Amino acid sequence: MLDFSSQTVDGAAFEGSSLAGRPAVLWFWAPWCPTCRRQIAGVSAAADQFADEVAFVGVGSLDDSEAIDDFAADVPAREIAQLADPDGEVWRHFGITEQSTYVVLDAEGRTVTSGYLDDAELLDVVGDLAGS
Repeated sequence: MLDFSSQTVDGAAFEGSSLAGRPAVLWFWAPWCPTCRRQIAGVSAAADQFADEVAFVGVGSLDDSEAIDDFAADVPAREIAQLADPDGEVWRHFGITEQSTYVVLDAEGRTVTSGYLDDAELLDVVGDLAGS
């Protein structure tokens, strides 16, 4: 599951294997998606609260790199690694077919949940993984 490579919006290499050993939230979004835009505050709050225990990764796709970069710049939580996936390689790796989708992994890389989560559901799932 963690066998993937990508690039952050800043151009740095990102290896999925870097997530091994701790829970992770992958947030698959598209720059033009109004639901994704509404989720910025909730996922940022979760990352601010749980970043010490849980890794957060945004995966922007379904648009060009400039639009992905612009959306990522609107996400205030610096604890969220933002990947640019304009060709959808990471999306395909995880079987993502629609935005907005969360894939939440436990520390062993197993999927805990996958799909749409509202802000409260996201906090509950992440809180459980963080042991709160």
